[in-house]
Amino acid sequence: MDLPASNAGPAPRHGDRAPRALFLVFAGIWVALAIAPRYRQDWLLENVAVLLAVPMLVWSFRRVRLSNASYAAIFVFLVLHEIGAHYTYSEVPYDRWIRSLSGFSPDQMLGLTRNHYDRAMHFLYGLLITPAVVELLAARAPPQGVWRWILPVSFVMSNSVVYELAEWAAALVFGGDLGVAYLGTQGDPWDAQHDMALATLGSVVAMAWIGVRSRRHPHASALPVPGSARRGH
Repeated sequence: MDLPASNAGPAPRHGDRAPRALFLVFAGIWVALAIAPRYRQDWLLENVAVLLAVPMLVWSFRRVRLSNASYAAIFVFLVLHEIGAHYTYSEVPYDRWIRSLSGFSPDQMLGLTRNHYDRAMHFLYGLLITPAVVELLAARAPPQGVWRWILPVSFVMSNSVVYELAEWAAALVFGGDLGVAYLGTQGDPWDAQHDMALATLGSVVAMAWIGVRSRRHPHASALPVPGSARRGH
């Protein structure tokens, strides 16, 4: 089984509307959640990566055009990240929100004693960012054979390692309550390992889904994988 060829590349102007709309919506959400975050200093640290990633996405839009589905997946991840930055990851009241909407408490049902928003976000990083990684590799460094399946997961794993090292370095530099809030370990000595494992699992799930879609629709664009035959253009 092989991955579909990438259609990443310069985008036709009529196809720009969706990514531009996502960017504008995200900008509005970012501004709204930047107002009175629970811990301003932690919010600033959490947004360092965003302030690097979003301009890079804008700059690369004409150079490496990802599919609209990949931009949508990145958008969802960034919005959820901004919610985490606004409240600080260990204090996002997701359980209260779900209870108020449905009367159902996931924490109570699963017997959870810590806030698992950060765990979910690491899994979603692997799940939602992997499609864009597949397209980026296909456009700029096309792997062959089984490496087309291994390298996207390896890329996500390495990103996760770098992020955990950056968290550790920031905690050492800033220390105190800010360092603790940014790390968000909540007393788990294996927090970094759990986070990296979940990001890897999310990436593996994404690649498995991509494989199923490419098998079922070998000649069509398999959401969120690019699928048209523009290879070599």
